[in-house]
Amino acid sequence: MKHKLTVKQQKFCDEYIRSGNATEAALKAGYRSRTAYSIGNENLKKPELKKYIEEKIKEIESAKLATAQETLEYLTSVMRGEQTETVVTAKGIYKNVEVSAKDRITAAKELLKRYPVDPLSKMQLRKINAEADLTEARVKAMQGNNSTQEDKVAKMMGELQDAIRENTG
Repeated sequence: MKHKLTVKQQKFCDEYIRSGNATEAALKAGYRSRTAYSIGNENLKKPELKKYIEEKIKEIESAKLATAQETLEYLTSVMRGEQTETVVTAKGIYKNVEVSAKDRITAAKELLKRYPVDPLSKMQLRKINAEADLTEARVKAMQGNNSTQEDKVAKMMGELQDAIRENTG
């Protein structure tokens, strides 16, 4: 990310990212108060400044968002009791207390939602997939304009049966 910005322009951009206010950013960047409003608006229209702001915001956003891997690792560490927390009670503040059994169970449930292993969850997942396949088959059947309504229904039922066989087999 290489931008040819003046020191003032870069300061303006950084302040604008913090505040979201172009006039305030112009003032903090060192522009005169009489011209801060118009300079702020002008700066936001300049392509090189816009690009710099957009790239910086993307960097900030990606750094703040947890990945799916991080989330799963955190849930696993909670479930295993590797995380601690601070607990406040009427008797005082207790630091580095292991997470409660309730929190560990909740983390385990969240993980199991992503990796169903019990037969009921697997059946529910197959049902959802079959319903999605049925909807898709209905759309395809309705798109075939040359056949009669009965042909469309027969075709749809055949596709549904095939989809159910694939999902349960």
